[in-house]
Amino acid sequence: MARLLRPLFRGTTYTRLLHLWVPMLFVSVWLFIDMSKPWVPAALLVPLGLVPAVRRGEGVQARHMLARDSEDTAISVTPSATWRERWRTVLWLEARMVMGAAACVLTVWLPMTSVDVLRSAWSPVDGPVVSVSRPHAAYALLAPLPLLALYAGVVGLGELTTAVARRLLGPSPAERLTALEERTEQLLERTRIARELHDSIGHALTVAVVQAGAARAAGDAAFTDRALGAIEDTGRAALEDLERVLGVLREPGRPASGRPTLTEADRLLDSARASGAEVDAEVTGPLETVPGPVSREGYRILQESLTNVLRHAGGVPVRVRIAVDGRSLGLEVRSPLNGRTPGSGRGSGLRGIRERAALLGGRARTGPDEGDWQVRVDLPLR
Repeated sequence: MARLLRPLFRGTTYTRLLHLWVPMLFVSVWLFIDMSKPWVPAALLVPLGLVPAVRRGEGVQARHMLARDSEDTAISVTPSATWRERWRTVLWLEARMVMGAAACVLTVWLPMTSVDVLRSAWSPVDGPVVSVSRPHAAYALLAPLPLLALYAGVVGLGELTTAVARRLLGPSPAERLTALEERTEQLLERTRIARELHDSIGHALTVAVVQAGAARAAGDAAFTDRALGAIEDTGRAALEDLERVLGVLREPGRPASGRPTLTEADRLLDSARASGAEVDAEVTGPLETVPGPVSREGYRILQESLTNVLRHAGGVPVRVRIAVDGRSLGLEVRSPLNGRTPGSGRGSGLRGIRERAALLGGRARTGPDEGDWQVRVDLPLR
């Protein structure tokens, strides 16, 4: 019983009824002007529905009053772009008027019928629907039936109207494709943000752990000061990256500008040196000519490669080669293998390196090579 009565307490039931009443206001005004031509309002809906902006207005109304969800993608809120969409809008307007007329009949005649049935219990009734010449008290028991029919009709018409709106005002194939592309972009953005956090925060924590452990083992006040300075610098850079990523999360429409590029690679190399690694770096070619997306991803690949070395090998000699020519960017990081293989744990760093390279149409090779651990990435510049 409670389930049957639940629509009575939903705001959607009443907003849908109001949505059906709205077009009937114009019809009522016209009938006062000329009742002999009731077909005129329906005829006027044809040129009205062919106006592209009408589809947007009807979609906005349907989302807020029928679906009660401004983000309901099953109902489009864009203007008509094709003649097919325009004629679908015309069909929707005509269907809305027909269902609005049915709603008016239900909400006017059924309550009147219930009242007439109730009156017939003690007096004769000669109404448009009920005509009783001999009153009887038992007729009063039938008075709730029209109200139940009204309840069922209003709820059913609301559901029907919503279904028709989703059918006739639904997105076109082009709009569905656009929505799918936007959803794909959102998923890619989330994946990129996860990589940003993994690379930046992981690098900072690795440097902090290595520096803290080295400072404790050294027992030298000067070395401890340098270690704390390195931890402070790395932590500050990580906080900047975190603020930038959180800004993207807070404002999804804002571009992720300002991310570090390979022109700032010295910061990574100095951080690795401060953590005890012997970094031998060689840069050939103009880094400033590398396109932004390639340079930003190259920076993150270099950061993750150095983080892996510090995490798994500690203070070992590291060779970094960055080469830029007219067609590609080459990045290589090599370190001696001494025990545990970098990236052999549960982390997603090496997978992230390969995915970053693949997204840019490049190649990444990671693994043992002639007694060293090698990360070799080639990224096209065009």
